[in-house]
Amino acid sequence: MADRPPSGRRGHLAALDGLRGAAVVGVLLFHTGHLAGGFLGVDLFFVLSGYLITGLLLREVAATGRVDLLAFWGRRLRRLLPALALMLVCVTLAVRAAGPPGLVRSTLADGPWVQANLVNWHLLASSAGYWDRFGEERVFGHLWSIAVEEQFYLLWPLLLALAALSGGRIARRGTATAVAVLAACLGTASVLAMALLVDPADPTRVYTGTDTRAFSLLLGALAAAPPVRERLDRLADRAPRAAAAATALAAAVIAVLWLIADGTTATWLYGGGLFVHALACTVLIGLCARAPEGLVARVLAAGPLRWAGTISYSLYLWHWPVIVLLSPEATGLTGWWWTAAVCAVSVALAALSTHLVEDPIRFRARWATGRRGAAAFAAVMVALAVLWAAVPVPAPPAVDVTALDRP
Repeated sequence: MADRPPSGRRGHLAALDGLRGAAVVGVLLFHTGHLAGGFLGVDLFFVLSGYLITGLLLREVAATGRVDLLAFWGRRLRRLLPALALMLVCVTLAVRAAGPPGLVRSTLADGPWVQANLVNWHLLASSAGYWDRFGEERVFGHLWSIAVEEQFYLLWPLLLALAALSGGRIARRGTATAVAVLAACLGTASVLAMALLVDPADPTRVYTGTDTRAFSLLLGALAAAPPVRERLDRLADRAPRAAAAATALAAAVIAVLWLIADGTTATWLYGGGLFVHALACTVLIGLCARAPEGLVARVLAAGPLRWAGTISYSLYLWHWPVIVLLSPEATGLTGWWWTAAVCAVSVALAALSTHLVEDPIRFRARWATGRRGAAAFAAVMVALAVLWAAVPVPAPPAVDVTALDRP
């Protein structure tokens, strides 16, 4: 989710906004029951994040010879925390006001782990299966993927900072190569861990674990490394038809997988299918970034997809709580009428969040930097902690133990 793609020749690329839009639309259609493999949109987000963040960090190393970790993490907080905190507060209060007791209890139990960016591991420790998690009992269940990304944003820059420590022009070139090797090695280990640890009866552990999902982020990081980018440049410049064919093939592979994949029964996903999908996403992103004038890139740059991409983060945050709170039982709507209703509410909330909270703090709020920014961050953390402690927890359901003694 960096501000610009890792391209020395071009600035902001509309096709990458379109890819964000496609990813969030796929997730929305999956969660409303219309696209079996739409959950793979999360992997597209992962690859994009790895690509953009690594490109940003490598540009900093090339310019300064180092990575300013505090500045990087400060930018990530300004980018991600405001909309997340707003959603957490609003949804928690709405659930407490109108949700069933079980939903209130799980929301208050999960909230602190969301705040700590560890909710994926919390849900695994709670034996909350991914494929049965998305019911009324887990309003924050979708935030497992945000936790995986946040953990990546914490650890990956540290590794790049260590690789850049020696400084100097030659060392900077070596850093770029080291990043490519590191991403390839760690990504391979992550793929192998998924294949070895998967439980076909319930693949939740490998689907939401940071270690077993890191390969998608790392493939994106690999595509951003100069050794790979330079090869993509040569392909785009010297063999444009081959580059266009590879781009179209990658898009076709992604589309087919989104149509046929079923997370509950498709065990082939965890033996290599998710890797193939992430690899196709990597090829698509890398070639769209190097050849934005291509047909696929121009389709992805279409206005509606681009606009969806600009609000994709907030839309991802809001869509699942809206689906849970405005369920078919609560609204009396079914089918596409219900889908249209929850999508309209989700998009409206996401647009408001993006334009009134995200963008102003990210681009224009000078108080959100430096010491005042650190104080604001501390205040938000304290306020969220107070929220989890202050909202009353409903009493657990009473059990008539005397009935157990009756014949």
